[in-house]
Amino acid sequence: MEILPEFELHQPDSVATAVKLGAQTGAKYLAGGTDLMPNLRHGLGDPISLIDVSGIADMQAIENTAMGLRIGASVTLQQLVTNPLVLANYSLLIEAANTIAGTTHRHHATVGGNLCLDTRCQYYNQSEWWRKSNSYCLKYKGDSCHVAPNGNVCRAAFSGDLAPAMLVHGAQVEIWSAKGGQRIIDLDDMYQDDGANSLLLKPGELLVAVLVKPLPTFNTGYRKVRVRGGLDFPLAGVAVAVQGRGNKLEQVMIALTGTDSRPILLKGCDDLCGKPLDDAALKALERLVRTQTKPMRSTFIPNQYRSKVAVNISRRLLLDLLMR
Repeated sequence: MEILPEFELHQPDSVATAVKLGAQTGAKYLAGGTDLMPNLRHGLGDPISLIDVSGIADMQAIENTAMGLRIGASVTLQQLVTNPLVLANYSLLIEAANTIAGTTHRHHATVGGNLCLDTRCQYYNQSEWWRKSNSYCLKYKGDSCHVAPNGNVCRAAFSGDLAPAMLVHGAQVEIWSAKGGQRIIDLDDMYQDDGANSLLLKPGELLVAVLVKPLPTFNTGYRKVRVRGGLDFPLAGVAVAVQGRGNKLEQVMIALTGTDSRPILLKGCDDLCGKPLDDAALKALERLVRTQTKPMRSTFIPNQYRSKVAVNISRRLLLDLLMR
């Protein structure tokens, strides 16, 4: 571990003050710090100032609105899984959040932090001396991706568990900036497939809240595979919402994490609907997952294995939910 770089800590009490401070050069936002602080101790980043947003009341609330449930970005994962409004209608979010790290981490890690999680790679999440000895990488200080040396795009993987669950819920995000004020966009539009720049947020923009719609008539579930339960990030994670009768699909939504540099909301699922979930439909689902996800050598586990895992847990979860 490296010694933490020197930085100035700000603790604003309003979103307006936070985005004004965040617009300054070298500023980074801090909430729970469960991802940011270990990265800084590995020499990954050298911020001039940290803007602690954990004390902003507007970012800590969970409330019903006309657009669905509004969840403040500074709500901790433990607060999320114990909130009565979430417990009543959003079991998928609870299921996904309960798979993240351990209980002690969930008391500090936040909803916004998990949605904005830094992408991970076996060549990036290392000590400074290790990365320097290997000529760094495209994501930080280097000019070549060790995962895909012939490419010019970083292939570090996004590993947040809440994103696929919220994508299935049709989530939107409330973003604030010092110049533009507030804007609301689809959560899916906040990401891009570039591990070095996976968030489409402008400098100084702050994720303030998430808006999620209920799915009262759907069966939902989340599953992931990781090396060590309660500790590791997902090698692949899948969120599913399904509506059907018998073995016939009526509506289905599937989202994945851990396979690419962004969470994937699977396209083409409508083609599976109105038909029995038979071998032909499961083969079609396999093609959708395989063609839209591209696991790379970003972990110590072979990418071919992660590809098979993504397919298999998608199939099993869909079957289990449909037969409930």
